[in-house]
Amino acid sequence: MEFVTDLPPILFLHGLATTSQRTWGENGWFDLVNEAGRDYLPIDLPGHGTEYSPSEDFNGDLVNYVNLHIAPPVVDGIGFSLGAQILLKTALLKPERFRKIVLSGVGDSLFEPDQARGLKISKAISGKGSVEDPETLYFSRLAEHADINGSYIAKYLSGHHTPILPTDLTSLDIPVLVVLGENDFAGPATTLMKSLPEADLVTLKGADHFATPKDFHFLEAALDFLDAEPNW
Repeated sequence: MEFVTDLPPILFLHGLATTSQRTWGENGWFDLVNEAGRDYLPIDLPGHGTEYSPSEDFNGDLVNYVNLHIAPPVVDGIGFSLGAQILLKTALLKPERFRKIVLSGVGDSLFEPDQARGLKISKAISGKGSVEDPETLYFSRLAEHADINGSYIAKYLSGHHTPILPTDLTSLDIPVLVVLGENDFAGPATTLMKSLPEADLVTLKGADHFATPKDFHFLEAALDFLDAEPNW
């Protein structure tokens, strides 16, 4: 495949308690990007996948971790859920490193996270909590994969993390596509869209949070936005 040299690689950041391969690869994203002649850069967060060992020096700063692992000077970016939060924070820290970004599975809950729900999910992936509803069961099962260190992930997520404020976004002068399922608990995205200077919103009809990465309309909209439509 001849790569489109005038466009940057596409950074992919996955959701909580999964990996780049399961969030993106198994849902066809890497194959489609390759067909479009674009290079891609999947980064697995600490405790997710096999590339990172908990014995390495890591202070829980996921934004710094991702920033240090972006080798190209400029990239496009796609993030889902936790990955979208980290992508947005990384773009706010280093906007000059991004041409365009796609945020999926996030909305106004970015500004007022549900602490009780977050604690319940953290306990589920660590194996120390009760699995009492479909959501905690879902994350508990994700953490059963051999390449997921649930207790380690829960430990660093329980540390102090600076929240995003709507005013933080007003100076982000890069194009942003927000993709949110119609039935996603992260929504609505009213404040998020008002705060971003250059953003478009795509709503996935009938989709919930967990169905987002495999939604065809998400793939179509995101790849079109990033100028990465397959050359069929």
